[in-house]
Amino acid sequence: MIRTDIAPGIHYLEHARTNVYLIEDDDGVLLVDTGLPRSTGLLLEGLSRIHRSIGDVRAIMLTHGHFDHVGTARYLRSRYGIPVYCHPDDAYIAAHPYSYERERSPFLYPLRYPRAIPGLLRMTAAGAIAVKGVEDTLPLTPEAAAALPGAPLLVPTPGHTKGHCGLHFPDRDAVVSGDALVTLDPYTGRPGPQIVARAATADTATALKSLDALRSTSARTVLPGHGFPWRAGVESAVAQALDVGGH
Repeated sequence: MIRTDIAPGIHYLEHARTNVYLIEDDDGVLLVDTGLPRSTGLLLEGLSRIHRSIGDVRAIMLTHGHFDHVGTARYLRSRYGIPVYCHPDDAYIAAHPYSYERERSPFLYPLRYPRAIPGLLRMTAAGAIAVKGVEDTLPLTPEAAAALPGAPLLVPTPGHTKGHCGLHFPDRDAVVSGDALVTLDPYTGRPGPQIVARAATADTATALKSLDALRSTSARTVLPGHGFPWRAGVESAVAQALDVGGH
């Protein structure tokens, strides 16, 4: 799925229930997260749809280092020389995208939440079990973020992972929440604003506290790592996520 201008100059690409975003300005394009290994074709199609090419992508920013966000980063960096940024606390996960902290084993979740199975199968078919990590990432700092296309403000949102970060684009009234707040949990299949299940979250209590950082942006459009963009304001999204809590 490709939707252009989901917010001004921000474009939404979805593959196997995993989202990536293209943010463009006069200096080029920022790719936020990279999907799964077989998402490359969608990325190239999305760039073509906005009359851009892979040569216009100035940088990749990872909201965090999990496999379904790192998916094509190594390929894009080695093939096209695109620099990859992530928070230093997630650099190890980005290099080893299956080695991360979680509060519960994910293996029983399909039995408890069978409606998640179709999505998990789509992710597997898209290469979710064959992701190669990306090493030598550049440190994502507020200064580094401000120099990227779109000049985003960095929003630290630890909990899902220790170094998870969102991006706020005040002039576009939008915030990329990554997996700090999603509108579809791939582990339960549950729709609506929420944090991700304990099967993939390092610290649920911290993740819930980090919702305050997203709420402080007052953004109208929330761009999650999974599920449809939320256009009813971050305040309502956070309120619903707090009601759901952890699972």
